[in-house]
Amino acid sequence: MQRNFIVNARKISFGLILTMLMAMFSCQEAFDNPDFIVNVPVSIESFKIHEVEGVINQNTGEVQVTLPYGSNISAVTPAITLPEGASITPAVGTADFRRVVEYTVINGNLYKKYRVRAQVLQPILRFAIDGVNGSIDNANRTISLALPAEADLTALQPEIELSAGVTINPASGETVDFSEPVVFTVSAGSTSANYTVTVSKQAAGLTIAYLSTAANRAAISNADEKEAADWLFNKFSDVSFVSFQDVAGGKSLSEYAVIWWHHDAAADLPAMALDARVVNALKAYRAAGGNLFLTTFATRYVEALGIVPQGKGPNNVFGDFLPNGFVERDNSWGISFRGNEGHPIFQGLETFETGKAYLLEKGTFRLNHTAWWFVNEWGGYGDGAGWRQQTGGINLASESWDDHLNGRVGIAEFPGSSTDGNAVIIAFGAYDWFNEPDASGNPSQSNGYKHNIERLTENAIRYLGE
Repeated sequence: MQRNFIVNARKISFGLILTMLMAMFSCQEAFDNPDFIVNVPVSIESFKIHEVEGVINQNTGEVQVTLPYGSNISAVTPAITLPEGASITPAVGTADFRRVVEYTVINGNLYKKYRVRAQVLQPILRFAIDGVNGSIDNANRTISLALPAEADLTALQPEIELSAGVTINPASGETVDFSEPVVFTVSAGSTSANYTVTVSKQAAGLTIAYLSTAANRAAISNADEKEAADWLFNKFSDVSFVSFQDVAGGKSLSEYAVIWWHHDAAADLPAMALDARVVNALKAYRAAGGNLFLTTFATRYVEALGIVPQGKGPNNVFGDFLPNGFVERDNSWGISFRGNEGHPIFQGLETFETGKAYLLEKGTFRLNHTAWWFVNEWGGYGDGAGWRQQTGGINLASESWDDHLNGRVGIAEFPGSSTDGNAVIIAFGAYDWFNEPDASGNPSQSNGYKHNIERLTENAIRYLGE
């Protein structure tokens, strides 16, 4: 064994020496050749659209330009400053910055690639009433929010945060009667748009529990789970934090219409979730009419709870964990719910085609935490009908390419009996609440489709709590 190691080491050393010699000869040739130019800068020094300076990451080649509401970026000529002697391809001219535009800077025998992403700010950044944030759908120009059942809708004062240079009528803080939908008009220069705001009341008795492995809400360490919890407590008025330790200790769950477990920290279910006391308590909760909402890796819980037969849980579980993960540069990630457009869980989503919606915007850092079913490739299901027959579930959505829902099951419900409660799962890697910085520490851009994640979640909870 030792002899083999020495021989291999000699081979490696010989290869290393040979490589160094070749490099030395190559460098000497470069020094002797005056036409081989490498000691020149190839970085974009400045990039502007409509006089707005972009932020350039020289390490990654990413350029981000954030423009005010109303800016036209469909046909614009940027202002680009290059080092002396450098050129750029394609040449500076009119470009459509509604998509990522790539440039290559060339100087001497060197080149460097850049990717430019322009973002036009939405006019309304936040719309809240009595501390409850509204769900803003910029594609359909609607805002919706639900207040406690005892709220007086006839005299409410919205708190509105706007992009720079934008005005709104009625104004922030003005008393408004929301007993019927109200049209708000935003304006910036010659650009204006109408947003319809609908305020409803939460159904009486819609009590929600946020289930967690943490001992209390302040102790949640996973950023994705914390983001989801913060949104839930801000969105709904009657929410409680429940730990698995609480359940194991005998805490009554009967007061909750919906229990949501969003598990993102690890692909495997934690031992505390599989504790017999916990499993039996949650089975009893559902048998008495309680409803379960399981997202990301918590989807795997359907087998332990007997929601699906043994061996019929998610068969494709994967994902990255920090410091891994990466930016999906070329494609936004979406879902297809073709044929289920009328289901309450999909109402109000911003769609890019009929029955299709994006959840994760290209250019956003993600960890792709996924726990779904492959249907037509393994597992013996054959197609969506086979999956429904073998699991007892209803497949509601797959990946955006899967119009017939025969390839993946990423959103599903498992209806109970006449007495059992319902269960809904969301298992997509694109269902990502918090976008971490990348492995180099560079912050992620905001996910332009997070509002679809929020709307999907709100719809699922309300659907379960009916």
